[in-house]
Amino acid sequence: MADRRIRVGIIGANVSRGWGSSAHIPALLALPEYELVAVCTAHQETAEESARKFGARLAFHDHRELVAHPDIDLVTVAVRVPYHHQLTMDALRAGKHVYTEWPLGATLAEAQEMADLARSKDVRTMVGLQSRCAPHYLRMKELIAEGYVGEVLSCHVSQFNAAGLDRTSDRLWAGDRRSGVGTLTIGFAHTMDAVLMCLGELVEVSGVVATQVPQWYMTDTKATVNVTTPDNVLVSGRLKNGAVISAHVGSIPWHGSGLTVQVYGREGSLVYRSAAGAQPRLEGARRSDQALQELPIPDHLAWVPESTPKGQPFNVAQMYWRFAEAIRSGQPAEPDFDSAVKAHRLLDAIQQASDQGKRIALQ
Repeated sequence: MADRRIRVGIIGANVSRGWGSSAHIPALLALPEYELVAVCTAHQETAEESARKFGARLAFHDHRELVAHPDIDLVTVAVRVPYHHQLTMDALRAGKHVYTEWPLGATLAEAQEMADLARSKDVRTMVGLQSRCAPHYLRMKELIAEGYVGEVLSCHVSQFNAAGLDRTSDRLWAGDRRSGVGTLTIGFAHTMDAVLMCLGELVEVSGVVATQVPQWYMTDTKATVNVTTPDNVLVSGRLKNGAVISAHVGSIPWHGSGLTVQVYGREGSLVYRSAAGAQPRLEGARRSDQALQELPIPDHLAWVPESTPKGQPFNVAQMYWRFAEAIRSGQPAEPDFDSAVKAHRLLDAIQQASDQGKRIALQ
């Protein structure tokens, strides 16, 4: 495979909606390491429409035909979380490398089963925790490792994204926590995974996982439905290095303020800021500095061609670049399915801490 492009089949490639068409396909088309060979959607006519638009030569409505095709090296699973387990397991059984979006499974047990099968098949895997490849987070990790802030003492994460109070009925599935989605598994998990990449592992947590908006109004059917997915997560804990951390990630009705990550150490401070529609910003100051200043992001942290689309596709492209290196070298890629299992375990511990009202030690 080192002398040719990696041939990809993507499950979840509807031309009009979805993360597959808005992020994965633009990312793949920007990278010379890959060839988009096949697309799969729920209906043959939409699959053929996607194939025409994106230049794939194969179109399927049955994922089993896609994963079995000999011209496909890597299968991407970019569909609703409840379908991740079956599609991923089928791709692994077919001996394919697999990139599955986050959350890997609707439960920890599903994630563990996928990771175990991938290991037994000796294939490379990747899970869609793409903030690990975001240049601003990579730079924060570098600076902390280089001693920019000295000994890390504390960190605070604040993230509030506006979601309104209404939905359309095609989103009804997301109101059931058993589907594996919600602020705990999506917003909180993506952000905390990147923060812990920079700071190190948590060793204990306490928390509150809450559903503050327990009903949604369906604008198309005029029905009000009950909701069980969490929309606010508050966590406090201690890192392996002794630092303390707190986080509040909320999906709130209106006027979200975006994301702020504050890291404070003996020698300095770092602050990451990201608001909807704006470019992220990393600021820092050493002990003797008067105020925080924006820090440059070195070119070596952008691994993809300059022509790669900005926004949603960029960090996904960074992930695929890293994945190509792993596939060709035969080495694990981070974050892989084993990384995903660790993230799922953390979420389960936070839910347990909330349910039991006590601090939970992490193994």
